[in-house]
Amino acid sequence: MNGPEIHVEFAPELHVFVPQARRSGTVRATTDGLSSLGHVVESLGVPLTEVGALVVDGREVPVSHVPAVGESVTVRTVARPQLVPGAPLRFLLDVHLGTLARRLRLLGVDTAYESTDIGDPALAARSAAQQRVMLSRDRGLLRRRELWSGAFVYSTRPEEQLRDVLDRFQPELRPWTRCTACNGVLRKATKDEVADQLKHGTHATYDVFAQCTECGRAYWKGAHHEQLEAIVERAMALRPERR
Repeated sequence: MNGPEIHVEFAPELHVFVPQARRSGTVRATTDGLSSLGHVVESLGVPLTEVGALVVDGREVPVSHVPAVGESVTVRTVARPQLVPGAPLRFLLDVHLGTLARRLRLLGVDTAYESTDIGDPALAARSAAQQRVMLSRDRGLLRRRELWSGAFVYSTRPEEQLRDVLDRFQPELRPWTRCTACNGVLRKATKDEVADQLKHGTHATYDVFAQCTECGRAYWKGAHHEQLEAIVERAMALRPERR
C-alpha cells in the first residue's frame, strides 16, 4: 500500500491477532486510499468477526469507510452478548472442535459439526446456506466473505471454549434434548424400542431411555452420567451471572 497513513489502536482483547511488535500503543498503517477500513483491519490480522465498533476520530463508522490521511482509528471488540439477527441461533463447528460440539449439543444447542476436513469453501457455503454461526480457530476461514456469521474460538481448552461461547452468544440451553452424536432431537423411548442397543447389564439395570429421532441412538444414565451432569450444572450456573 502506498497512500494515506492512519493510526490504529486495537482493544486489548484483539491483541492475540496482532503481531507482537504492534500490540503496544498505536499502529501506523499505510493504506492505498481506496480500500475500506474493514479491509485495512483484516490486513493487520484481525478477522472482522471479532470487530465491534470502529471509531474514527471520535465517531463510529461502518466497515465500508475509506480512511483518510491522519485519521485515528479505535478498533473495539464485539459487544457481549452478541446478537445474531435473521435466524434462530445455531452453530457450525469445524473439524478441530469436536469436544465443544458435543458439549453444546449436550446443552441442547443446535450445533452442526464436520468430523472430517471438508475445506474452508464448503464450510463457509454451509454457514451461509443454513444461516449458522461458524465457530473456528482458523482465521482464514473466518475471513471468507460468503460466511453468514462467524466467531473465533480463543482457547484450546474445551471447558474454556464452552464458557466463552455461552458468554458471547447466550444461547438458550435445553440440556438432554439433543443427540451428542448427530445433533438430532431426542424423544422418550421404551426399553423395548432400544433393546437391540442394550447389553445384558444395561437392560437389567436401567428403565428410563431416550432415542435420537435422526440416527436412532439410545441414551440412558450410564457410567459417565455424573461427568455429563457436572458439565450441564456448570453451564447452567453461568446463566444468572450474565443477567
